[in-house]
Amino acid sequence: MTRRRILVINPNSSASVTAAIDDAVAPLRIAGGPEITVEGLAEGPPSITSQRDADSVVMPLVGRVARDDADAFVLACFSDPGLHAVREAAGGRPVMGIAEWGILRALTLGERFGVIALSPSSIRRQQRMVRQMGLEARYAGSWSVGASAAETVGADIRGRLIEAGRALVSQRGADVVVMGCAGMASHRAPIAEAIGVPVVEPTQQAVAAAIGAVLLGA
Repeated sequence: MTRRRILVINPNSSASVTAAIDDAVAPLRIAGGPEITVEGLAEGPPSITSQRDADSVVMPLVGRVARDDADAFVLACFSDPGLHAVREAAGGRPVMGIAEWGILRALTLGERFGVIALSPSSIRRQQRMVRQMGLEARYAGSWSVGASAAETVGADIRGRLIEAGRALVSQRGADVVVMGCAGMASHRAPIAEAIGVPVVEPTQQAVAAAIGAVLLGA
């Protein structure tokens, strides 16, 4: 029997972000479970920081998914670029966006969730997404750290991420925090310890959901 496979796509072209995503999903590579592969998108920008950046990768993502035989896909960018178009291209195979799944997981952990954002333009996209999901009443807001995706990978950014998490808790009333970029993955545990509330790493949650969908065939 051919082993089932989940393809995780980083829609930007940063090799360091792709490597951070690969490390983040390592605990989900379980015996008997689907193979999990992580790839970047060569056509993508170095960081998806604007709506234009997010829109620019939609058709490359559609083409990438349409020609791949994976059993499920994860879009590892918190903008969930092209999510619905990619779902059409997947022909019924599961496609998980990390923002959608990160937020859904947050709803199970607290009453009000906040998001650590890369930039002010990221905040505007997150506000639109929350509004489209109909979750404004449970959204405490987003807090920018003023960074690119690649900058979130290294240890130097951790203090700013913790400060943003603390601000979401103390100033916005969040009781759960979602990390708003796949590159932030390695910082989840230190942030949670520092701010005292649950912190959601969205790529892990999306991949976990994809594993369930593949194993259950639904």
